[in-house]
Amino acid sequence: MDIIGFGNEGRLSFEGAGGFTSSSSGVGGPNNGENKEEDIEKLIDRAINATLVLAAGSFAITKLLTIDHDYWHGWTLFEILRYAPQHNWVAYEEALKRNPVLAKMVISGVVYSVGDWIAQCYEGKPLFDIDRGRMLRSGLVGFTLHGSLSHYYYQFCEALFPFEDWWVVPAKVAFDQTVWSAVWNSIYFTVLGILRLESPLAIFSELKATFFPMLTAGWKLWPFAHLITYGVVPVEQRLLWVDCVELIWVTILSTYSNEKSEARVSEVSAETEMQPPSIGPPQE
Repeated sequence: MDIIGFGNEGRLSFEGAGGFTSSSSGVGGPNNGENKEEDIEKLIDRAINATLVLAAGSFAITKLLTIDHDYWHGWTLFEILRYAPQHNWVAYEEALKRNPVLAKMVISGVVYSVGDWIAQCYEGKPLFDIDRGRMLRSGLVGFTLHGSLSHYYYQFCEALFPFEDWWVVPAKVAFDQTVWSAVWNSIYFTVLGILRLESPLAIFSELKATFFPMLTAGWKLWPFAHLITYGVVPVEQRLLWVDCVELIWVTILSTYSNEKSEARVSEVSAETEMQPPSIGPPQE
């Protein structure tokens, strides 16, 4: 069952950069003014998206490369690039010691935002024609819930299996891919539905339709990744490793969640159009 939804449109698209003039090229017509307004709105929207993406990217790259700016005196460019990865890792470990929950929340928020952006691009949207609200919702779920809950979950998992035997890693993977995956997928879809202002009935319907497909879809990816998570990576570093893999998984989750939401909107619109007009009582 193909639930990822990429299909033949699974590609990054750079189209649409100049599409704002195509619909207004005609002369005259009753909708010419409306088309021009829509084209201007699209152009402004793309400009805002491009500004946000470039600003965020520039900020992140600058912060990573200038980690040693206090000690640059006399350094060559090679030395700056050589020590940046090592010293960024040291800074990350220090952040984990100061405030581990907040550090993990920030990482998950960034990963879930970027993952949703990648999902939108793979759905065929132009690179800067993304839905900012959708990306913000996904990032908000990652920041407020995934980072903090995962921090406590991994500690709980260690307390639940405090053994050193060979079967502990497979047991943790099995627990993760049944209990924890079911809980987190349910939280993710429910909170996204609330943020989209959907009704409880619509949220429950979506959760019911996606619960088992998403749970079993995770078994194609996560058991292999979690052999490393629980067998190699220390507890405090696990979320960082998991979030690296999450870039793939969030793309799948976000794509599938929004496909279901858009499908429901289309179904409701189709049902509304098919309903016959109401006939009132004859006027006397």
